[in-house]
Amino acid sequence: MTQQRSARAAVFSAGSWGTAVGKILGDAGTSVTMHARRGEIADAINAQHRNPAYFPDVELPRNLTATTDPVEALDGADFLVLSIPAQSLRTSLAAWVPHIGPDTVIVSTMKGIEVGSGLRASQVITEVTGLPAERVAVLSGPNLAREIMAGQPAAATIACPDEGAAHAVQRACHTPYFRPYTSTDVTGCELGGAVKNVIALAVGIASGMGLGHNAQAMLITRGLAETTRLAVAMGANPATLAGLAGLGDLVATCSSPLSRNRTYGTHLGQGLSIAEATAATRQTTEGVKSAQAILALAHAHDVEMPITDVISALLHETLTLEQAAAALMQRPPKAER
Repeated sequence: MTQQRSARAAVFSAGSWGTAVGKILGDAGTSVTMHARRGEIADAINAQHRNPAYFPDVELPRNLTATTDPVEALDGADFLVLSIPAQSLRTSLAAWVPHIGPDTVIVSTMKGIEVGSGLRASQVITEVTGLPAERVAVLSGPNLAREIMAGQPAAATIACPDEGAAHAVQRACHTPYFRPYTSTDVTGCELGGAVKNVIALAVGIASGMGLGHNAQAMLITRGLAETTRLAVAMGANPATLAGLAGLGDLVATCSSPLSRNRTYGTHLGQGLSIAEATAATRQTTEGVKSAQAILALAHAHDVEMPITDVISALLHETLTLEQAAAALMQRPPKAER
Protein backbone atom coordinates (compact mmCIF):
# COMPACT_ATOMS: atom_id res chain seq x y z
CA MET A 1 0.00 0.00 0.00
CA THR A 2 1.41 3.41 -0.96
CA GLN A 3 1.94 5.88 1.83
CA GLN A 4 -0.05 9.11 1.52
CA ARG A 5 2.25 12.12 1.16
CA SER A 6 2.16 14.86 3.75
CA ALA A 7 0.47 18.12 2.92
CA ARG A 8 2.69 20.81 1.42
CA ALA A 9 2.60 24.51 2.20
CA ALA A 10 4.30 27.48 0.61
CA VAL A 11 4.76 30.32 3.10
CA PHE A 12 5.33 33.83 1.72
CA SER A 13 7.37 35.41 3.40
CA ALA A 14 10.21 34.75 5.88
CA GLY A 15 9.40 37.61 8.24
CA SER A 16 8.54 37.32 11.91
CA TRP A 17 5.01 35.95 11.58
CA GLY A 18 5.74 34.02 8.39
CA THR A 19 8.51 32.17 10.19
CA ALA A 20 6.22 31.42 13.12
CA VAL A 21 3.49 30.06 10.83
CA GLY A 22 6.09 28.00 8.99
CA LYS A 23 7.21 26.49 12.29
CA ILE A 24 3.63 25.64 13.26
CA LEU A 25 3.01 23.92 9.92
CA GLY A 26 6.29 22.05 10.07
CA ASP A 27 5.69 20.90 13.63
CA ALA A 28 2.25 19.67 12.52
CA GLY A 29 3.89 17.41 9.93
CA THR A 30 3.23 19.62 6.90
CA SER A 31 6.11 19.97 4.45
CA VAL A 32 6.97 23.68 4.24
CA THR A 33 8.79 25.75 1.64
CA MET A 34 9.29 29.33 2.74
CA HIS A 35 9.76 32.12 0.21
CA ALA A 36 12.40 34.60 1.37
CA ARG A 37 13.26 37.80 -0.47
CA ARG A 38 16.90 37.72 0.65
CA GLY A 39 19.19 34.92 -0.42
CA GLU A 40 21.18 34.97 2.80
CA ILE A 41 18.02 34.28 4.81
CA ALA A 42 17.04 31.34 2.60
CA ASP A 43 20.59 29.96 2.79
CA ALA A 44 20.66 30.23 6.60
CA ILE A 45 17.29 28.49 6.95
CA ASN A 46 18.45 25.64 4.70
CA ALA A 47 21.93 25.24 6.20
CA GLN A 48 21.40 26.15 9.85
CA HIS A 49 17.63 25.61 10.26
CA ARG A 50 17.31 29.08 11.77
CA ASN A 51 16.12 32.50 10.63
CA PRO A 52 18.98 34.81 11.67
CA ALA A 53 17.01 37.98 10.93
CA TYR A 54 14.22 37.30 13.43
CA PHE A 55 14.74 34.19 15.57
CA PRO A 56 18.41 33.19 15.52
CA ASP A 57 17.95 31.34 18.81
CA VAL A 58 15.16 29.01 17.63
CA GLU A 59 15.75 25.87 15.57
CA LEU A 60 13.24 25.36 12.79
CA PRO A 61 11.71 21.99 11.82
CA ARG A 62 13.78 19.88 9.43
CA ASN A 63 10.82 19.63 7.04
CA LEU A 64 10.98 23.41 6.50
CA THR A 65 13.17 24.70 3.68
CA ALA A 66 13.49 28.09 2.01
CA THR A 67 14.01 29.55 -1.45
CA THR A 68 14.05 32.94 -3.14
CA ASP A 69 12.25 31.48 -6.17
CA PRO A 70 8.44 31.84 -5.89
CA VAL A 71 7.90 29.22 -8.61
CA GLU A 72 9.91 26.67 -6.65
CA ALA A 73 8.07 27.54 -3.42
CA LEU A 74 4.66 27.10 -5.05
CA ASP A 75 5.46 23.85 -6.87
CA GLY A 76 3.01 21.20 -5.61
CA ALA A 77 1.73 23.35 -2.75
CA ASP A 78 -1.60 22.39 -1.22
CA PHE A 79 -1.63 25.69 0.69
CA LEU A 80 -0.24 29.13 -0.07
CA VAL A 81 0.11 30.97 3.23
CA LEU A 82 0.44 34.73 2.79
CA SER A 83 2.18 36.73 5.50
CA ILE A 84 3.14 40.00 3.81
CA PRO A 85 2.17 43.64 4.47
CA ALA A 86 -1.47 44.15 3.52
CA GLN A 87 -0.69 47.24 1.45
CA SER A 88 1.73 45.34 -0.82
CA LEU A 89 -0.52 42.28 -1.22
CA ARG A 90 -2.10 43.27 -4.52
CA THR A 91 1.15 43.95 -6.37
CA SER A 92 3.04 40.98 -4.94
CA LEU A 93 0.24 38.48 -5.48
CA ALA A 94 -0.26 39.51 -9.10
CA ALA A 95 3.27 38.30 -9.88
CA TRP A 96 2.66 34.93 -8.23
CA VAL A 97 -0.77 34.12 -9.69
CA PRO A 98 0.48 32.23 -12.79
CA HIS A 99 2.30 29.76 -10.55
CA ILE A 100 -0.50 28.96 -8.09
CA GLY A 101 -1.74 25.38 -8.52
CA PRO A 102 -5.32 24.65 -9.67
CA ASP A 103 -6.26 23.16 -6.28
CA THR A 104 -4.15 25.28 -3.96
CA VAL A 105 -5.98 26.85 -1.01
CA ILE A 106 -4.76 30.35 -0.18
CA VAL A 107 -4.49 31.16 3.53
CA SER A 108 -4.31 34.80 4.56
CA THR A 109 -2.67 35.71 7.86
CA MET A 110 -2.75 39.45 7.09
CA LYS A 111 -4.54 41.87 9.42
CA GLY A 112 -5.07 45.04 7.46
CA ILE A 113 -7.50 46.86 5.16
CA GLU A 114 -6.30 47.97 1.73
CA VAL A 115 -6.01 51.73 1.53
CA GLY A 116 -8.10 53.19 -1.28
CA SER A 117 -10.30 50.20 -2.01
CA GLY A 118 -11.31 49.43 1.60
CA LEU A 119 -11.04 45.72 0.79
CA ARG A 120 -10.13 43.04 3.28
CA ALA A 121 -7.20 40.77 2.40
CA SER A 122 -9.41 37.87 1.32
CA GLN A 123 -11.28 40.19 -1.04
CA VAL A 124 -8.03 41.44 -2.57
CA ILE A 125 -6.94 37.81 -3.04
CA THR A 126 -10.13 36.78 -4.86
CA GLU A 127 -10.04 39.93 -6.98
CA VAL A 128 -6.41 39.48 -8.04
CA THR A 129 -6.44 35.71 -8.54
CA GLY A 130 -9.99 35.26 -9.85
CA LEU A 131 -10.41 32.37 -7.41
CA PRO A 132 -13.74 31.76 -5.66
CA ALA A 133 -14.04 32.73 -2.00
CA GLU A 134 -14.24 29.02 -1.14
CA ARG A 135 -10.55 28.69 -2.03
CA VAL A 136 -9.45 31.44 0.36
CA ALA A 137 -9.12 30.93 4.12
CA VAL A 138 -8.16 33.33 6.90
CA LEU A 139 -6.09 32.46 9.97
CA SER A 140 -6.49 34.92 12.83
CA GLY A 141 -6.19 34.95 16.60
CA PRO A 142 -4.10 35.97 19.62
CA ASN A 143 -0.80 34.81 18.15
CA LEU A 144 2.36 36.66 19.16
CA ALA A 145 5.20 35.31 17.04
CA ARG A 146 7.83 35.17 19.80
CA GLU A 147 5.57 33.04 22.02
CA ILE A 148 4.73 30.74 19.11
CA MET A 149 8.43 30.24 18.40
CA ALA A 150 8.93 29.28 22.05
CA GLY A 151 6.24 26.61 21.72
CA GLN A 152 3.94 28.32 24.22
CA PRO A 153 0.21 27.42 24.03
CA ALA A 154 -1.86 29.38 21.52
CA ALA A 155 -5.04 29.07 19.47
CA ALA A 156 -6.50 30.66 16.37
CA THR A 157 -9.56 30.68 14.15
CA ILE A 158 -9.43 29.44 10.57
CA ALA A 159 -12.32 30.93 8.61
CA CYS A 160 -13.42 29.93 5.12
CA PRO A 161 -16.81 29.73 3.37
CA ASP A 162 -15.92 26.12 2.49
CA GLU A 163 -15.87 24.16 5.76
CA GLY A 164 -13.93 21.35 4.08
CA ALA A 165 -11.12 23.75 3.16
CA ALA A 166 -11.11 25.17 6.70
CA HIS A 167 -10.78 21.66 8.14
CA ALA A 168 -7.92 20.89 5.73
CA VAL A 169 -6.01 23.96 6.93
CA GLN A 170 -6.86 23.01 10.52
CA ARG A 171 -5.29 19.56 10.07
CA ALA A 172 -2.22 21.08 8.46
CA CYS A 173 -1.41 23.33 11.43
CA HIS A 174 -2.67 21.48 14.52
CA THR A 175 0.16 20.86 16.97
CA PRO A 176 0.37 20.11 20.72
CA TYR A 177 0.94 23.84 21.36
CA PHE A 178 -1.25 25.36 18.62
CA ARG A 179 -4.99 24.70 18.61
CA PRO A 180 -6.89 25.89 15.52
CA TYR A 181 -10.69 26.24 15.48
CA THR A 182 -12.80 26.62 12.33
CA SER A 183 -15.43 29.13 11.26
CA THR A 184 -17.22 30.31 8.14
CA ASP A 185 -17.26 33.97 9.24
CA VAL A 186 -14.42 35.40 7.16
CA THR A 187 -15.69 38.98 7.51
CA GLY A 188 -15.78 38.86 11.30
CA CYS A 189 -12.34 37.30 11.57
CA GLU A 190 -10.70 39.78 9.22
CA LEU A 191 -12.30 42.88 10.75
CA GLY A 192 -11.46 41.69 14.26
CA GLY A 193 -7.83 41.30 13.22
CA ALA A 194 -7.64 44.64 11.43
CA VAL A 195 -9.40 46.92 13.90
CA LYS A 196 -7.64 45.51 16.97
CA ASN A 197 -4.39 46.95 15.62
CA VAL A 198 -5.85 50.45 15.76
CA ILE A 199 -7.17 49.88 19.28
CA ALA A 200 -3.73 48.58 20.30
CA LEU A 201 -2.22 51.84 19.09
CA ALA A 202 -4.62 53.68 21.40
CA VAL A 203 -3.76 51.45 24.36
CA GLY A 204 -0.05 51.89 23.68
CA ILE A 205 -0.48 55.67 23.56
CA ALA A 206 -2.30 55.59 26.91
CA SER A 207 0.50 53.51 28.40
CA GLY A 208 3.18 55.79 27.00
CA MET A 209 1.40 58.81 28.46
CA GLY A 210 1.49 57.18 31.88
CA LEU A 211 -2.24 56.47 32.06
CA GLY A 212 -3.25 53.53 34.21
CA HIS A 213 -4.92 50.17 33.74
CA ASN A 214 -8.37 51.70 34.10
CA ALA A 215 -7.82 53.78 30.97
CA GLN A 216 -6.34 50.86 29.07
CA ALA A 217 -9.22 48.55 30.04
CA MET A 218 -11.68 51.23 28.94
CA LEU A 219 -10.03 51.46 25.53
CA ILE A 220 -9.97 47.68 25.07
CA THR A 221 -13.63 47.31 26.05
CA ARG A 222 -14.94 50.22 24.03
CA GLY A 223 -12.63 49.22 21.20
CA LEU A 224 -14.30 45.83 21.09
CA ALA A 225 -17.69 47.57 21.00
CA GLU A 226 -16.82 49.67 17.96
CA THR A 227 -15.16 46.73 16.22
CA THR A 228 -18.30 44.66 16.71
CA ARG A 229 -20.53 47.48 15.44
CA LEU A 230 -18.58 47.70 12.20
CA ALA A 231 -18.31 43.94 11.73
CA VAL A 232 -22.03 43.35 12.26
CA ALA A 233 -22.88 46.21 9.88
CA MET A 234 -20.77 44.43 7.28
CA GLY A 235 -22.49 41.10 7.78
CA ALA A 236 -20.39 39.38 10.45
CA ASN A 237 -21.67 37.21 13.28
CA PRO A 238 -21.28 39.15 16.57
CA ALA A 239 -20.21 35.91 18.30
CA THR A 240 -17.05 35.92 16.18
CA LEU A 241 -15.96 39.16 17.82
CA ALA A 242 -16.29 37.54 21.25
CA GLY A 243 -13.99 34.71 20.13
CA LEU A 244 -10.31 34.19 19.36
CA ALA A 245 -10.25 36.39 16.25
CA GLY A 246 -12.04 39.19 18.11
CA LEU A 247 -11.62 39.55 21.86
CA GLY A 248 -8.72 37.10 22.03
CA ASP A 249 -6.62 38.90 19.46
CA LEU A 250 -7.59 42.30 20.87
CA VAL A 251 -6.48 41.41 24.41
CA ALA A 252 -3.15 39.92 23.30
CA THR A 253 -2.29 42.79 20.97
CA CYS A 254 -3.29 45.50 23.44
CA SER A 255 -1.66 43.90 26.48
CA SER A 256 1.69 42.55 25.33
CA PRO A 257 4.93 44.49 24.90
CA LEU A 258 5.64 41.98 22.09
CA SER A 259 2.87 43.64 20.05
CA ARG A 260 4.31 45.99 17.43
CA ASN A 261 1.09 48.07 17.30
CA ARG A 262 1.05 48.60 21.07
CA THR A 263 4.78 49.33 20.98
CA TYR A 264 4.32 51.91 18.22
CA GLY A 265 1.55 53.57 20.23
CA THR A 266 3.75 53.61 23.33
CA HIS A 267 6.42 55.48 21.39
CA LEU A 268 3.83 58.06 20.35
CA GLY A 269 2.55 58.38 23.91
CA GLN A 270 6.11 59.04 25.10
CA GLY A 271 6.35 61.98 22.72
CA LEU A 272 8.02 60.54 19.63
CA SER A 273 6.91 61.86 16.27
CA ILE A 274 5.28 59.62 13.65
CA ALA A 275 8.61 59.31 11.83
CA GLU A 276 10.50 58.57 15.03
CA ALA A 277 7.96 55.96 16.15
CA THR A 278 8.15 54.28 12.74
CA ALA A 279 11.93 54.13 12.92
CA ALA A 280 11.90 52.83 16.50
CA THR A 281 9.33 50.09 15.80
CA ARG A 282 11.14 48.98 12.60
CA GLN A 283 8.61 46.31 11.55
CA THR A 284 5.37 46.84 9.60
CA THR A 285 2.66 48.26 11.86
CA GLU A 286 -0.63 47.43 10.16
CA GLY A 287 -2.74 49.66 12.42
CA VAL A 288 -0.91 52.75 11.18
CA LYS A 289 -1.48 51.78 7.56
CA SER A 290 -5.12 50.69 7.97
CA ALA A 291 -6.62 53.26 10.36
CA GLN A 292 -7.85 55.62 7.67
CA ALA A 293 -9.22 52.76 5.53
CA ILE A 294 -11.12 51.35 8.52
CA LEU A 295 -12.55 54.78 9.29
CA ALA A 296 -13.70 55.07 5.68
CA LEU A 297 -15.53 51.74 6.04
CA ALA A 298 -17.17 53.04 9.21
CA HIS A 299 -18.40 56.15 7.40
CA ALA A 300 -19.66 54.07 4.46
CA HIS A 301 -21.70 51.86 6.80
CA ASP A 302 -22.80 54.73 9.08
CA VAL A 303 -21.00 53.22 12.09
CA GLU A 304 -19.64 55.34 14.94
CA MET A 305 -16.00 54.47 15.78
CA PRO A 306 -14.68 57.21 18.08
CA ILE A 307 -11.40 55.53 19.04
CA THR A 308 -10.52 54.78 15.42
CA ASP A 309 -11.53 58.32 14.47
CA VAL A 310 -9.21 59.86 17.07
CA ILE A 311 -6.27 57.57 16.26
CA SER A 312 -6.62 58.30 12.55
CA ALA A 313 -6.56 62.04 13.25
CA LEU A 314 -3.56 61.63 15.51
CA LEU A 315 -1.66 59.64 12.85
CA HIS A 316 -2.43 62.34 10.31
CA GLU A 317 -1.25 64.94 12.83
CA THR A 318 -4.49 66.88 12.92
CA LEU A 319 -4.76 66.22 16.69
CA THR A 320 -2.15 66.40 19.44
CA LEU A 321 -1.90 63.75 22.16
CA GLU A 322 -3.64 66.00 24.66
CA GLN A 323 -6.43 66.82 22.20
CA ALA A 324 -6.87 63.14 21.40
CA ALA A 325 -7.29 62.19 25.06
CA ALA A 326 -9.72 65.05 25.59
CA ALA A 327 -11.72 64.10 22.49
CA LEU A 328 -12.39 60.63 23.89
CA MET A 329 -13.13 61.65 27.48
CA GLN A 330 -15.33 64.66 26.64
CA ARG A 331 -17.79 62.78 24.42
CA PRO A 332 -21.41 63.07 25.59
CA PRO A 333 -22.40 60.35 28.11
CA LYS A 334 -24.80 57.70 26.80
CA ALA A 335 -26.10 54.20 27.46
CA GLU A 336 -23.53 51.43 27.09
CA ARG A 337 -24.05 49.32 23.97
